[in-house]
Amino acid sequence: MKGGNVTQLGQDAIGVGNTSLDAMDLAGLATARSPHRFASTTTMTTARWVRRYRAGLLVMDTMLVFAGILGTQLLLHPEVFTGRMLRPEQMAQAVVVFIVWMALLAMFRSRDRQILGMGSDEYKAVVNAGAAAIGATAVLFLAFQADSSRGYVFAGIPVATGALLMERWLARRWLTWHRKDGYFLSRVVVLGSREDVEYVIARIAAKSGAVFKVVAAVIEDDVTGRGLRTGGDTIPVFTQVRNVPAVVQRYGADAVIVGGQLAAGSSFVRELGWELEKTSTQLVVASSLTNVAGPRIRFRPVEGLPLMHVDLPNFSGSRHVVKRSMDLVLAALALLVLMVPMGLIALLIRRDSSGPALFRQVRVGRNGTSFTMLKFRSMVQTAEQDLAALREQNEGAGVLFKLKNDPRVTRIGRLLRKTSLDELPQIINVLRGDMSLVGPRPPLPSEVAAYHGHTHRRLFIKPGITGLWQVNGRSDLDWEESVRLDLYYVENWSILGDLMIMWQTLKVMVDRKGAY
Repeated sequence: MKGGNVTQLGQDAIGVGNTSLDAMDLAGLATARSPHRFASTTTMTTARWVRRYRAGLLVMDTMLVFAGILGTQLLLHPEVFTGRMLRPEQMAQAVVVFIVWMALLAMFRSRDRQILGMGSDEYKAVVNAGAAAIGATAVLFLAFQADSSRGYVFAGIPVATGALLMERWLARRWLTWHRKDGYFLSRVVVLGSREDVEYVIARIAAKSGAVFKVVAAVIEDDVTGRGLRTGGDTIPVFTQVRNVPAVVQRYGADAVIVGGQLAAGSSFVRELGWELEKTSTQLVVASSLTNVAGPRIRFRPVEGLPLMHVDLPNFSGSRHVVKRSMDLVLAALALLVLMVPMGLIALLIRRDSSGPALFRQVRVGRNGTSFTMLKFRSMVQTAEQDLAALREQNEGAGVLFKLKNDPRVTRIGRLLRKTSLDELPQIINVLRGDMSLVGPRPPLPSEVAAYHGHTHRRLFIKPGITGLWQVNGRSDLDWEESVRLDLYYVENWSILGDLMIMWQTLKVMVDRKGAY
């Protein structure tokens, strides 16, 4: 790093009060020539907790896999309880399954640093490793004509995989809990134009349990002189992209996020990556394809040129058949379990105010087809007629009408809305085929009439009882964010993603955030 660049670093900090680098800091940077001296204490600390966390997962994975195999052996050979020993071939089978399963957990990178504590990739890796273990066990045991494959395939491995998923979920809860207090976060510097930097910082701040803490920003050719604020903190801002490595060293960053196309060009990003290698600092490039998830992105190099292929979204086909089958099974089970509670809710509604227990409303479903959506009535019977007088008090976003203290809501209705229990009759809509368990929010015809641009893409799949809009804030979301979440789901939905949204919905129903 040239001394001139380091000197400029102390001069180009803007909008951050006394956070610019002083002379002693600059002198220290100028003499930091070796990679070891360049690495900050914070970076080393982060690497240490990551190693310890992964080691803890490895220990727990080993114990649960061993427990699953041991349980299978006890199930297959109950005579062990009488003191009889397993035969050598039975012990050999257990050892083979253990080795294969642990190897598959490593092969599918279920403890990779990039996926720990965020997103669904960690859970997918565990599930894929379990599925591969089932297949490998079945093939190996069939080839050697072993008689215990059924116990592993139908009991041991599936049950232990469920235990592994629970272990990862509990570990993630523990990690998220401590991250709220500022621990176990990756310190990052965000680089790009002011618009791109502000967007990246806003997305990191909005994500509950985010793994990043933005410690500084480098805004390319910024001349506004304005700093950046997130929450109650002011983020230091610098203007010269060539000083990114020095900013990384100064703030002990673990990663640099490039938030979009840089005027400095792709060659600068390549050279920045080389420079950051000296400090083991990661380089993360934010995709401009903001509504495209990882499973739809494929990298296919052609003669050294890395090409990013984006698969077409899938609005029909076998995956939708599986989704519909899951809807039917889970909705039927839910209706069976909730039949008595739903009956009690209906009685309470009838006793609380005059009118029917169910509220019927026309909504727009897949491909613009209208259907009658069912809900438990949470308002007075004249709610539709009273709406016109309340239009001026609308607190909703975009074309939505929402009012936190809506006078039309009944006493029991307020409780039903807070807990989302008013949505339960929509299970019948799922069984009819009008809705799915998970999907975009079912819009009113008046909302659809006000759609513009690509908002109509929300209608490419069935609306859902729950969805990303519900687990990310519900009525607290602004219109643009609500549309963005729905479009993201439409483009990138998956079966495992649906299951995760259902799980998160249970938590949202307890927290009651954004429900009114």
